[in-house]
Amino acid sequence: METIKIKLETSGERLDVSISKQLSFSRSKVQKLIDSGLVTKNGVPVKQKELSLVGDEITVIVPDAKGVEVKPVDIPLDIIYQDNSVAVINKQQGLTVHQGSGTGDETLVNALLYKLDSLSGINGEMRPGIVHRIDKDTSGLLVVAKNDEAHLSLSKQIEEKTCKREYVALLEGNLKTDSGTIETNIARSTKNRTMMAVSSVGRRAVTHYEVIERCSGYTLCKFVLETGRTHQIRVHAKHLGHPVVGDSVYGYKNQKFKLSGQLLHAEKLTFTHPETKKVVAFTAPIPEYFLSVLKKLGFTKR
Repeated sequence: METIKIKLETSGERLDVSISKQLSFSRSKVQKLIDSGLVTKNGVPVKQKELSLVGDEITVIVPDAKGVEVKPVDIPLDIIYQDNSVAVINKQQGLTVHQGSGTGDETLVNALLYKLDSLSGINGEMRPGIVHRIDKDTSGLLVVAKNDEAHLSLSKQIEEKTCKREYVALLEGNLKTDSGTIETNIARSTKNRTMMAVSSVGRRAVTHYEVIERCSGYTLCKFVLETGRTHQIRVHAKHLGHPVVGDSVYGYKNQKFKLSGQLLHAEKLTFTHPETKKVVAFTAPIPEYFLSVLKKLGFTKR
């Protein structure tokens, strides 16, 4: 059992919303904790519909997970940096971040439990250390929290958009504009619940883009996330009419190149270190399978 104490940073929101944001818990998880009397203010259990007030001191008791075992597994992992607070991972394409339906024990979390000496516990036993995610078939950088203080700091940076996440992707077709911003709502698709879609409802999603180079009817593009919705770049690339090459879910079913997934790579990650308070930046080179396609097409800037 874990006890977490926080001071609310917003006023006028439903309490479950404010707490879920600050702790990076799902709203449903916070609601279950509230219903169980495990969330209190000044020792008094709170209600979900109660409104938040800046400065309120909230205590959240998180029971130990039951019936779940996430095993350490020796999976190759490119750890490009680590210290007592964080680890920065260059995740390979094909590796799922955490367990879900049908994933088994071959996930990043399983690998982290084997490789690292500690991980934050805020997200529970299923997702220890996980502050943010990238898709299974997307490669590149993500930061992992090794303790709860680091987790809260990194989650706050992502929420406040001070953690910068830069991606590079190869898009189908010739993108007409050199740069721009895509701002839509993204929600789960009503036609296929495993997919996301631009929608009139859903959560606000903002992606900035800039063309790096055009060649042979393809566009190499940099994307910078302002928000971090599920499949955001892939959905927004489709929305532009130029899906990511290799993306058989949001792009073309018949692919010209023999790829195992989309040519989308989290190339650069910048954040304030939770302990030193200094801004740090990390880069990960584009994988060889990605580079080989660029070379075949005649691209020169990567």
